[in-house]
Order: sequence, then structure tokens, then C-alpha cells
Amino acid sequence: MPKTMTPKQLAANQRNAQKSTGPKTPEGRAISKMNAIKHGLLAQSVVVRGYKLKESRNEFKKLCREFYTSLDPVGPLEEMLVGQIVTSIWRLRRVRTAESGEIALSVDGGCWQREKYNPLTHLLAMPPNPFSERLVTKLKQSVWGCNYLFHCLWEVRQSVERDGELTEAELDDFKNGLRDQAYDMGEKLEQFRAWLVANPEKLEPEVLRTRHKEEVLKYLNGKISDVGVRLEQRKEREDVDEQVRQAAAALPPIEVLDKILRYETALERQLFRAMNQLERLQRRRLGESVPPPLTMEVSDRN
Repeated sequence: MPKTMTPKQLAANQRNAQKSTGPKTPEGRAISKMNAIKHGLLAQSVVVRGYKLKESRNEFKKLCREFYTSLDPVGPLEEMLVGQIVTSIWRLRRVRTAESGEIALSVDGGCWQREKYNPLTHLLAMPPNPFSERLVTKLKQSVWGCNYLFHCLWEVRQSVERDGELTEAELDDFKNGLRDQAYDMGEKLEQFRAWLVANPEKLEPEVLRTRHKEEVLKYLNGKISDVGVRLEQRKEREDVDEQVRQAAAALPPIEVLDKILRYETALERQLFRAMNQLERLQRRRLGESVPPPLTMEVSDRN
């Protein structure tokens, strides 16, 4: 059982404690100046100064000064505990930085991977398969595909505007661009070309070309409009999908998260233990009757 102090003893201890207001002699002040050196030595062992990662020693020293001023340690043991407190807090800050970095890496890394992926190359390389969806249908299912289909149709339209008719060469280029899987669009354009060549109504050349051009452009404008609508729909859907993916990536992988949490827990234990020990020492120095600490076993369970 701890010894109970009498009121007279407690008052004497408090008077003695008031006399310890810091160094007054030149020698004492010279010793107190060593705190700056102590902060520098502590910074050398705690602050990371790598090639890419460079933590600020000045920030660490500022943190040291703030806590030394606030906690006012007396003697090497209290100074050691304040050093432990500062070190734990600095490392906890690093944990927060590491967590932010892992989240940014997870979110940004996923975005970069998805941006690199181009389904168009895979789709255009696939041979025709009568048991699967047609190429044009597959192209309409992604922004990449819609853009490509839009480009193919627009190229044909530009050619018809320029040449005044759908030429055989342009028709072949269109079909080749879709790997001979244009299907209904290719067939429709072939019909326009065949009608121009056959001229079944025996129209005058100028009338024939004018009517042919109008009909082809009307058809292409409709297809381009349809693809444009589908393109906007795919963009909207993929934007929503991207937001969901980024939100899902806002937590680090489970193994990284577990590592961060275990390290954070260990640092918090060190911090609270040092704070508790410092408080007990300072209370005892000021003359208070401080009960003995709990055993390590009980303390760890709590």
C-alpha cells in the first residue's frame, strides 16, 4: 500500500517544486541550450531523408519544441518520455500519409489501367462468328467502339459530299474498316451503289447523281445520329461506372490496410504509455501521492 503523505509534507514538496522554474545561472542556461541539439539528434534518427521521400527536419524540430514547451520535462527521464511522445506522434502522421498514398495509388492505378485498355483492337481482330453478336452491335457497347463506328460512317459521308456519289473505292474502305462485318449497313450502301450503276429508272446523269447523293447522305446522317446518341449514352454509363470503381478503390487492399492498422495500434500504445508514465512522474515530482501502476498483464488486457 502506498504511503500517505501528511498535509505538511505535501505542502513542503509543492514549495520545493516551485523552486524548479528552470535554469537561472549561466551554466544552467548553457545546458538548457542543449535541447536544440537534442532535437537535432532525435530528428536524425526519426525523420526520413531518402532520395524520393524527404520529411522536414524543421517541422520535426518545431514539433519537439512545442511539446517540450507544453509538457515542460525536468530531468533526463521526463525528457526521454517527451521524446517518445513526439516520435510516436510523428510516426502516426506518417501513417496517415501512407494511408493517403495507398488510397491514391489504388484509385489512380485503377484509372490508368482502364485508360490503357482498348477493347477496339480485340474486337476488330476477332473473326466472324455466326453464333455471337455482330461486330457493329459489339462496337456500340463501348465508347471506344462507338467512336470508331462514328468515324467510319463520317468518312463515308465526307467522301460522298466531296465526290458527289458513293464510289466503289470508298465502299470497299468502309467494309474493310469493319473487317467485312458491316452487315446491314454495308448491304444498304452496296444497294445505293448498285442503283447508281444500274440506273433502273433511266434518269439523266445529273439527276441520277443528285438523287443518289441525297439518298446516301440521308441514310448516313440517320446512322451517324443513331451512333451519336448511343455514344452519349455509353459515355454517361461509363462515367457512372468509373465513379463507382473509384469509390470502391478508396480503401487500400486488405493486406495493406491490416499492416497500417497494426502499425497504428502499436504506435498509439507507445504514445499512451509514454503519456501515462510522464504524467505519473510529474505528479510525483510535484509532491502528489501516486499509486503504483497496474501490472503489465492487466495493463495490456485493458
